[in-house]
Amino acid sequence: MKTLGVTGGIGSGKTTVCGFLEEQGARVFYADIEAKRLMQENPDVRAAIVEAFGEAAYDEDGALDRAYLADRVFDDAEQLGRLNAIVHPHVFEAFEAVKERADEEEVPLLVHEAALLFEAGGDAHVDLTAAVVAPDVDRVDWVTARDDVTPDQVRARMRHQLSQDELRTRADYVIENNGTLEDLRQESVDLYWSVVDGG
Repeated sequence: MKTLGVTGGIGSGKTTVCGFLEEQGARVFYADIEAKRLMQENPDVRAAIVEAFGEAAYDEDGALDRAYLADRVFDDAEQLGRLNAIVHPHVFEAFEAVKERADEEEVPLLVHEAALLFEAGGDAHVDLTAAVVAPDVDRVDWVTARDDVTPDQVRARMRHQLSQDELRTRADYVIENNGTLEDLRQESVDLYWSVVDGG
């Protein structure tokens, strides 16, 4: 079994690429979804978040107050680092469990999809990495339509992520999402077979 980390900035199309990889037979671990689940359901993570950011991190019903937490960490690298140090080790632990199961079930390719793959050190947990990149103007258009946010809000989020040039430099494979959806599908299929057959 091969393991592949897939990353990309907001609006780049990495989730779409992962869907195409699943069509080919890959199993995908969505790190951001797992992180959200852990922050809500894992008692150790919850306790550490409350200790670091206060009782207000969770509302009276026990649900994570994402707006409060985002406000605390978004423009504060130190606070963001504290949050990531709480959550990421548990995410990697979950990935290792998924990897063990996938290996037993002879899954040909396990994908670790994460927006912060390199920043969090997730590339150390996979055999190879791929970055999905797309023109900034397209990314802004896609995210404003998808998330009902302003272009300035999207650009602000983009500034807090690795540049696409850096992603191109660090990744083993680069998917250029600058054509049609069918083009992206074919690039994803080519990536799947390149990793599974060669790597």
